[in-house]
Amino acid sequence: MKKSLGALSLLGVSALLLAGCASGDAGQSAETGDLTVWLVGTDTPQDARDYLKKTFEAENEGWTLTIEEKTWADTADNYVAALSSNDAPDLVEVGNTQSPGFIDQGLFLDISDLQADLGGDELLQSFVELGSADGSLYAAPYYAGSRIVFYSPSSYSGEVPTTLEEYVADGIAATTATKSGIYAPGKDWYNALPYVWANGGEIATQDGDTWKGGFSSSGGIAGLTMLQDVYQNATIAPADADETDPQVPFCAGEIGFLSAPAWVKWSILAPADDAKAPGCPETVGADLKAFALPGMTAGEVAPVFAGGSNIAIAAKSDAPDKAEAALKIILSEGYQKILAENGLIPALTSFADFLPDDEITVEAAKAVASSKAVPASPNWSEVESSGVIKDALVKIAQGGDVTAIATELDGQIEAILNK
Repeated sequence: MKKSLGALSLLGVSALLLAGCASGDAGQSAETGDLTVWLVGTDTPQDARDYLKKTFEAENEGWTLTIEEKTWADTADNYVAALSSNDAPDLVEVGNTQSPGFIDQGLFLDISDLQADLGGDELLQSFVELGSADGSLYAAPYYAGSRIVFYSPSSYSGEVPTTLEEYVADGIAATTATKSGIYAPGKDWYNALPYVWANGGEIATQDGDTWKGGFSSSGGIAGLTMLQDVYQNATIAPADADETDPQVPFCAGEIGFLSAPAWVKWSILAPADDAKAPGCPETVGADLKAFALPGMTAGEVAPVFAGGSNIAIAAKSDAPDKAEAALKIILSEGYQKILAENGLIPALTSFADFLPDDEITVEAAKAVASSKAVPASPNWSEVESSGVIKDALVKIAQGGDVTAIATELDGQIEAILNK
């Protein structure tokens, strides 16, 4: 996830565009024109941008393609108004967990008829889930990043665990009064989810039009109980803290296992004299290693939450057929290879071979391939912004009754998702 879109459902524009989202048959555009693509931030490398523009313009005579760079604040504050206007962009990047809210507002074109051409079953499935509604695809995967477990031989000298139970046990054994065997601040809900998912639990599941919370299921309780063991015996991180700047205690030698997004590698390896965010490339980070969080059975990878982006055609694009052509280029081998070579997990699993052949990137790709998504509900952003999951985890970290806390949490989630 890049940024929550808590205000999206409050903007009241769904009725304006419901008709627009039903169109899966792109009409013919004018003979000439300019296609507008909105990309967010600087993650997309310049080489990829140049490839998209050059390829599109070569294949669509008389047309130009313009890329506009937006911020993640724009996706929350300006996207709805822009996509609702008669001057809407044609293709837009959004955070993967933002997709359901935009889809519910009718802002994206139905691209189900393109799904097979874009990659079909090779598309990252957790991103497909968040980009779909009622069996139709509206936002395709763009690229992903994933959480992996970092460690350094200077702070953890044992064998790499092969199961989640071994991971917890090794973390407990490595914990001291001044070091977390597993870094696990109580509010870090992203790293809490794999315990629930690996044990067969869910955040929530949908039956018809009704969502049912899954933390109090047998698998959910088993996962949260395992997590409470981590909180109580494998970490010295504060129960009421978040996961912000985990490289700081890692570089101080205060962490054995650090489960964090793969990009934290660059924070750890940043120059030690960086005034804003010093790293430790010559000390703890000198021999940085990583592995995908193991599952319940040796050889399996635990389901983890993957962040990243989806990309969609605006329902009010005045050149939907040209937008489809550009989308096919973005999901093509040539474009996705550039993303992969720059360390971004590509949208198709078959393109993972293009990733740099270093341990951290390879392990991140394994993690993404086994990733899971949050519930694909337009109300999900409200669950995030409400803080109910964080609040429940803090109570568990503080030693509260797991079953009672999970049951209360399910009720809170159901009340939001079933509005």
